Amino acid sequence: MSMHGMRGLSVFISEIRNCQNKEQERLRIDKELGNVRNRFKNEKGLTPYEKKKYVWKMLYIYMLGYDVDFGHMEAVSLISAPKYPEKQVGYIVTSCLLNENHDFLRLAINTVRNDIIGRNETFQCLALTMVGNIGGREFAESLAPDVQKLLLSSSCRPLVRKKAALCLLRLYRKNPDIVNVDGWADRMAQLLDERDLGVLTSSMSLLVALASNNHEVYWSCLPKCVKILERLARNQDVPQEYTYYGIPSPWLQVKTMRALQYFPTIEDPNTRRTLFEVLQRILMGTDVVKNVNKNNASHAVLFEALALVMHLDAEKEMMSQCVALLGKFIAVREPNIRYLGLENMTRMLMVTDVQEIIKRHQAQIITSLKDPDVSIRRRALDLLYGMCDVTNAKDIVEELLQYLSSADFTMREELSLKAAILAEKFAPDLSWYVDVILQLIDKAGDFISDDIWFRVVQFVTNNDDLQPYAAAKVKEYLDKSAVHETMVKVSAYILGEYSHLLARRPGCSPKEIFSLLHEKLPTVSTTTIPILLSAYAKILMHTQPPDQELQSQIWSIFNKYESCIDAEIQQRAVEYLALCQRGAALMDILAEMPKFPERKSSLIKRTEYSEGDTAEQSAIKLRAQQQTSNALVVTDQHPANGATSPVPVGQLSLVKVPSMITTENDTSTDHPLSQQNGALSNVDPQPPSADLLSDILGPLAIEGPPGATVQSEHNAVSGLEGGSDAADGSAIVPVDEQTNTVQPIGNIAERFHALCLKDSGVLYEDPYIQIGIKAEWRGHHGRLVLFLGNKNTAPLVSVQAIILPPAHLKVELSLVPDTIPPRAQVQCPLEVVNLRPSRDMAVLDFSYKFGTNMVNVKLRLPATLNKFLQPIQVPAEEFFSQWRSLSGPPLKLQEVIRGIRPMPLPEMANLLNSFRIMNCPGLDPNPNNLVASTTFYSESRPAMLCLVRIETDPADRTQLRMTLASGDPTLTFELKEFIKEQLISIPTAPRSPAPPAAQPTPQIPPNDPAAILAGLLS
Repeated sequence: MSMHGMRGLSVFISEIRNCQNKEQERLRIDKELGNVRNRFKNEKGLTPYEKKKYVWKMLYIYMLGYDVDFGHMEAVSLISAPKYPEKQVGYIVTSCLLNENHDFLRLAINTVRNDIIGRNETFQCLALTMVGNIGGREFAESLAPDVQKLLLSSSCRPLVRKKAALCLLRLYRKNPDIVNVDGWADRMAQLLDERDLGVLTSSMSLLVALASNNHEVYWSCLPKCVKILERLARNQDVPQEYTYYGIPSPWLQVKTMRALQYFPTIEDPNTRRTLFEVLQRILMGTDVVKNVNKNNASHAVLFEALALVMHLDAEKEMMSQCVALLGKFIAVREPNIRYLGLENMTRMLMVTDVQEIIKRHQAQIITSLKDPDVSIRRRALDLLYGMCDVTNAKDIVEELLQYLSSADFTMREELSLKAAILAEKFAPDLSWYVDVILQLIDKAGDFISDDIWFRVVQFVTNNDDLQPYAAAKVKEYLDKSAVHETMVKVSAYILGEYSHLLARRPGCSPKEIFSLLHEKLPTVSTTTIPILLSAYAKILMHTQPPDQELQSQIWSIFNKYESCIDAEIQQRAVEYLALCQRGAALMDILAEMPKFPERKSSLIKRTEYSEGDTAEQSAIKLRAQQQTSNALVVTDQHPANGATSPVPVGQLSLVKVPSMITTENDTSTDHPLSQQNGALSNVDPQPPSADLLSDILGPLAIEGPPGATVQSEHNAVSGLEGGSDAADGSAIVPVDEQTNTVQPIGNIAERFHALCLKDSGVLYEDPYIQIGIKAEWRGHHGRLVLFLGNKNTAPLVSVQAIILPPAHLKVELSLVPDTIPPRAQVQCPLEVVNLRPSRDMAVLDFSYKFGTNMVNVKLRLPATLNKFLQPIQVPAEEFFSQWRSLSGPPLKLQEVIRGIRPMPLPEMANLLNSFRIMNCPGLDPNPNNLVASTTFYSESRPAMLCLVRIETDPADRTQLRMTLASGDPTLTFELKEFIKEQLISIPTAPRSPAPPAAQPTPQIPPNDPAAILAGLLS
């Protein structure tokens, strides 16, 4: 080092170390800074040795945490020194003291460039190191081309090229818009042929950064990456200095497998086979040894290989081998390995085929719940939560309940929430669910949120058979000497509503139930007293014949709380006392609570909204995919007092609809019309003809919008205008002031059209960010999650997301963070409620800033009309009765549609099915016609049945006649126009240019009925 022999510097450091306190150190620092400042004022009298010594002192003072606001010019001037000792000091101190925006750096650009393009390799290394550490925009503009030439130069030593690769990587990460890497695919492939592992490791880091932004350009590098992995796995031509504890260059192996994960798949069978052989060798050759350093290196390679195996969706045999290997790791004594084993096993839950294999290790995972390390206990809890399903839910929940008594207080809330969710989703029967929730409240009442006991009350209220059992169970818990206040709340509600069902059991008379509840009154807070007062009023109402003694006791309690300072308690006491004095009217006023409407569990919403780590997110995603138990289904809400809902004349009758939990390929069975949901229309007694639909149809005019009830004006963002031939702007709302320099990756219109057919995918992507969507649609409700992923190593700032909803949608977007950290993903839940039928679109106005780039895009959200449809198979008798009850426009509209792409009838049926409109085969005797049905959901109207008939002409497949009928004129028109737009805007297959006069229609192979769907989903 250049500090060798500098006695003054050594003495100064010794004096600083010998200071007794911070004040002495500060005084000594101030004295030295004053001395250095005075010497720099007479710079001409300084020798190179003295300047170098004082600059070293400045750096040492800066490293101690003191501000050094002078001497920067002297440090920069040392870069121009001709000798190595002074130049080294200049580069090191400049790298430490100055940031990328400092003005003095401009003075050094020419000197740094001369050193880079010079012949002195030592000076080249110093310059590259400083440029890589600072990475300023001006450095990138001026020096990036020279660094690229140095990296590709065959005359430079590997040491210089390695530093050039790392320097270029730094410049690219800091300023991706400045560093020009166009046409670098061939150059990167050339660099991957390098034999020197140092240059290869640095080049692989550069490839990871390039492929993360645009992998499609670097497909030629994929087979070379596989060859590098094969070379390292076989330990061929690996120098000893790159072998770490017997492992050939573990850093290069990890980087190579990380680069391969940016490519979606490997098409070449030979390359894929070679890669899997290498991965097999890594999996087979990794084991736990006593040497900690070797363990760290081998496991770093192993876990990256596991991530690559999951990414490539390997064969089940290899997946099973991965799970078996992780099963060994979670049983070892080393806590770090156990932690990594549990975390990676949780990630593997996303692979559907291996979940059953993971269950074999359930006992060992449960043992990890008792590990002394809290981080391991959390990972074990995440894994148990993720692997639970209907087959093992009972065992896992019981283990969680046992562990709850001894669990840390920091984990009890999370443990209680997950146990409650698992009990709700996978309960074999409702009584078991009630038992589990009551045990949770009993063991960890302080950590039970209101959502948990609210949910059990909903299920008890909505299931008549469960009410006596739940009432008896809560009475058992109230008999205990110590009862948590949450248990008192649950018991008061359930016993107030249903204690009369236990009246014939011993010890369950109204007076005894009242006494049991009233004993808890002195021990509860003011939030529980109103629930107890309601329970007293309910018990008094159910007491038949009336008990004067019980009535006097309850009235005296109401009188006592009439003057309570708490407004809620006072109001209830006054009102209940007044109601009780009304006699027989009390039965009607305090009648049993009605059924709760079906709704998504707030517990599951809380878990989905939480920001967890990668393993936790994997478990949450898996929970959303798994099938829930049929035991916990909230029953339909019945009208009070037996009243029936009036059905307007001419309105389509309500029908029983299939399950609200839909999948992408929903194939519902026949569902008969429900008498209790509405009145059936009378069927015309005339006998059916050969073509009943034609007889019913009669002459219909081609109608437009049905009067003022339908908005005929198209919104700027309505419908699914355009097909794949349209510009990308069909998915981005055009804005005049929008002048983004950042170009999106991929066709945004195609991404949007694909999301209209499926519920998850990428909505938008550019070099800096990826916006993904995952949606769930239940009736007129929709829940979307926006995944905002930062693809870079620098944060995205000034992030804003605003939803511009149309009039027919209620949209609520959760808070979007202002900053997205590097390489991080943020989840933003979005709730959508459909108010009425419309083709207008909600728009996401999204903006962010990366470096100096301010990006703003307006994207249509795929909350399209078809998302609020539910396919339904209607029997022939009901179909014709409903069809006949609709007497022409505006409830039934017909239009001849021309200019569609020819397609076979099965293909057209598949297209309608993809939009949740189900084909009803066998209803139309004409084989060239198609009949379909669906159900539309909105908040303003009940579920509405929609019927569709499409008549095709075998001689001319480019036109058809479509008739659509429903009980709502607006719905009829909007759905007709929606289907029409889809039929006209179907993307066509690529074709070679033809003269304008001849425009041949592309032909679809008859043996490929899903070709159009494949085109839309691509």
